[in-house]
Amino acid sequence: MGWLWAIIVGLVLGLLAKAIIPGKQHVPLWLTVILGMIGAIAGNAIARAAGIDATAGIDWWRHVFQLVMAVILVGLGDRAWTAARGSRRRA
Repeated sequence: MGWLWAIIVGLVLGLLAKAIIPGKQHVPLWLTVILGMIGAIAGNAIARAAGIDATAGIDWWRHVFQLVMAVILVGLGDRAWTAARGSRRRA
C-alpha cells in the first residue's frame, strides 16, 4: 500500500509542478510521476532536517517543501529530457 501512495503522491506533485512551471514541459507522464516521487522524498528529508517532520494536524510546511522540490526536479528533468531528445534527433 505504501508504493501505491507513493505513486499517487508523485503523480499529484508532478502534475502540480508542471502546472506551476511556466511554459510547456516536454517530460512524459511516467517521468513526471518519478520526479514527483523523488521530490516528495527530498521534501520530507528537508522537513525532517528543519525539525518539522511531525506536527499536530496537517503538515503544511512538509507539503510545501515537497512541492518546491517537485517543481525544481520537474524543471531540471524537463531541461535534461529536452537536451537528450534534441541530441538524439540531430544524430
